[in-house]
Amino acid sequence: MSASSDFYLTQAEKCTADAAGSVLDRVRERNLRAAAAWRAMADRVIRAETARAEKEKG
Repeated sequence: MSASSDFYLTQAEKCTADAAGSVLDRVRERNLRAAAAWRAMADRVIRAETARAEKEKG
């Protein structure tokens, strides 16, 4: 994993933890949406890195 995907995953974990510790429903939901967005960004970077590696290999 690259530094950017690690960063995205770290942010997702932080948002998930913030959501778990939130008392307010809207704040919890916002943090869960943010965590999902961070994970999606990490997934995209990881897929691109994997595709790039496959292309260089082949």
